[in-house]
Amino acid sequence: MIQLAQNAESQELSDALEKLGQEAARLQTVIDTVPSFLWTSLPDGSKEYLNKRWYEYTGLSLEQGKGWGWTVVVHPDDLDRLVREWLALVDGRKPGELETRIRRYDGEYRWFLIRVVPQLDAEGSLVRWFGSNTDIEDRKRAEKKLLEEERELRRITDAIPQAIVVLDPSGNALYANQEMLDYTGLTMQDVVTSDFRARIFHPEDLERLREERQVALARGLPFEIEQRARRKDGQYRWFLIRYNPFLDEQGRLVRWYATGTDIDDRKRAEDRTRNENVALREDIVRSSMFEEIVGSSEPLRQVMVQVSKVAPTDSTVLVLGETGTGKELIARAIHNQSKRSNRAFIRVNCAAIPSSLIASELFGHEKGSFTGATQRRLGRFESADGGTIFLDEVGDLPPETQVALLRVLQEREFERVGGSQIVSVDVRVIAATNQDLPSAVAEGKLRQDLFYRLNVFPIRLPALRERISDISLLVGYLIDRYAQKAGKKIRNIDTKTMELFYAYDWPGNIRELQNVVERAVILSEGETFFVDEAWLTRATPKAAAASVLATDLAEREKAMIENALREADGLVSGPAGAAAKLGVPRQTLESKIRKLGINRHLFRTS
Repeated sequence: MIQLAQNAESQELSDALEKLGQEAARLQTVIDTVPSFLWTSLPDGSKEYLNKRWYEYTGLSLEQGKGWGWTVVVHPDDLDRLVREWLALVDGRKPGELETRIRRYDGEYRWFLIRVVPQLDAEGSLVRWFGSNTDIEDRKRAEKKLLEEERELRRITDAIPQAIVVLDPSGNALYANQEMLDYTGLTMQDVVTSDFRARIFHPEDLERLREERQVALARGLPFEIEQRARRKDGQYRWFLIRYNPFLDEQGRLVRWYATGTDIDDRKRAEDRTRNENVALREDIVRSSMFEEIVGSSEPLRQVMVQVSKVAPTDSTVLVLGETGTGKELIARAIHNQSKRSNRAFIRVNCAAIPSSLIASELFGHEKGSFTGATQRRLGRFESADGGTIFLDEVGDLPPETQVALLRVLQEREFERVGGSQIVSVDVRVIAATNQDLPSAVAEGKLRQDLFYRLNVFPIRLPALRERISDISLLVGYLIDRYAQKAGKKIRNIDTKTMELFYAYDWPGNIRELQNVVERAVILSEGETFFVDEAWLTRATPKAAAASVLATDLAEREKAMIENALREADGLVSGPAGAAAKLGVPRQTLESKIRKLGINRHLFRTS
């Protein structure tokens, strides 16, 4: 019985071993027919087993492949790196991947991806390595081709005179062309950093466009935005940035291509147009305050000759004259006859703007530069770029603004209030004043160097009393204008009225004449124009002194003026000035001083 049991057990063991051998043979067949190379390695990294496909591919014998013999089929350029990486994986005892070129039996090398996995026993000790080699030659060739195409694309984009940046699907920069690098002064290493956008785009635009850009990137459709990019010299310019998505064959987003087009000139033009529109509205409001240049007197003809000579040039002009003589009309005539006539004519009344705001008005300001500066604003000089700026009452500029104006006249550049960016402009300056600027310089109210810069080509406008022969032409012109506006017909002018006009000294000049004529037309009930004599007389006690000045007694006039100047220490204007003592307008007295050849500086005691 015992013998029978032993025979039965022996038979079962034999059958099991036979079955196991059959399974091993089938497994070996499978391993040998798998299209990949399969192998095992000992813990030290040397090969223990290589499947049939490996030997068929390499042409090596079984003995040649085992141990470290397999290294003979590795490309010589890859061998040191591959062994180094393989031993690093062995030391780490973790799964990994390697890439190398392996020589085929006919001598051709092809790229393979090697995947390895460690086998550990129950105690965690390394038993062996399992590995597989997969042919990736086609993939590597495609990658090489793609790399070559990318290099070619970079050469092309570097030749394009437009900023181009390649981005990943999330919008992070991967590459920038040479135009972009030259503009920003950055390197390619700078481009791929996380703060690339913060380094080149204006902080206000980054904040303003952050959400809009993220939403557009997530949508995956072409879009565009406008923002300011920092040039390598620190200045910002406006760009239109167009984002175009690049999709793979499966329609998945692979890249974004962003192209930047400089639109700074367009944005400046838009700002200028906006400011010119503001100036135009102001002009419309003021249009009734100024008349066309009317007259044929010799003093006026001399002025127009000067205008015709200086208008074609870019020289700075200083228009001098009493209030109401038409200084702005002359400035506009110069502009209209210049090569800048198709560009803006911007007027600034320096006396009408508070001294705390004049710099902002002239040169603009940056956002946050002072309370209420909620956004960047262009000044009148930028609005006038390419055209003409007319600075009326220039003698009233505060000292700090005089310095900035001098810089514009000398260098054609300035900085906005609260900013550090230099703004260059091409502007012709025409200034005007009813003040005695040499006296203002002597009194320390006006910088001497600024006066010299303004006084390049002075034009003095005659007062209305110096061009009496033009009064009849002006009156006729003004009557027609206001009669048409009021819907009235006025055919005649009262003779006594014209005598009053000729006899009156017109301290307000043409503006005063305009106001008198307009009032008379409004009150007129017939076809004859006349004015109330009371309108043209002085009712104050000081009128006596003024009437004496209007007589033909030149010597007496001169004596009175010199006496007043002596008492006023040579000053003309102000509460203690000679004009106040005589009870006449400052402009009238200055005109008399010039006419009589009086040197008021002789009466100064200091």
